[in-house]
Amino acid sequence: MKGRLKDTFGDSVQFKVVGEPVSVPDAAALAASDPYQFQWWALGLVGARPVEEKKGADKGIDGKIVFQGDGATKFEMVMLSVKAGHLMANHVRDLRGVVEREKAAIGVLLSMEDPTGPMKTEAATAGFYESQIWGRRYPKIQLLTVADLLAGKQIDMPPIRQVGATFKKAPKASPKGRETAELALPEGG
Repeated sequence: MKGRLKDTFGDSVQFKVVGEPVSVPDAAALAASDPYQFQWWALGLVGARPVEEKKGADKGIDGKIVFQGDGATKFEMVMLSVKAGHLMANHVRDLRGVVEREKAAIGVLLSMEDPTGPMKTEAATAGFYESQIWGRRYPKIQLLTVADLLAGKQIDMPPIRQVGATFKKAPKASPKGRETAELALPEGG
C-alpha cells in the first residue's frame, strides 16, 4: 500500500503507518509472533514483490525485484530470501543455488539475526554481477539484517528504472490541494 501511494502521488503524499515495526525489538516481536507477516514486512523495506500470496513451498524465493539489465530489452532479477529465525551457513548456500537455478543477477538474504563468519565467507565467494551500463560490480550474494534496513542500508544493485515488467506504473496524481484523511480502525484491530 505504501508503495502504491508513493507511486501514485510521489513525495507529495504524507502518511503515518500505525502498528508496523519501527525498531529491531518491534521486528523481533513480529518475527516471533508471525514469521509470514515478518517476511512481507521485510520485503516491503527493500521494495520487493512477494512471490506468492499464500503460505506454502516457495522454492527458496520469498521475493523478487526486477531491474533493467545491459540491454533495452534485457531484464535482470534480484531474488530475496527472508529468515525470521536462527541462521545457518546452508541458508546462504541454498540462496546461491536459487540464484544459479533462476539465472538471477543477485541474491539477498534478509534476516533478523546477524550473519555468521561462515555465512559471510560463503556470500563473498559467490562473485559479482557486472553491469556494463553502470560500469560497476555488485556482490552476487548479499546479507542484510533488519537492523541494517532500519538504519537505511539498501540492496547494492543497479538503479531500478521503470521497466513495466512487473506492473504498469500509475500516472502521477495532480495535487489539487493538501488533503488529509484518516482511516478508522475497529476497536482492538
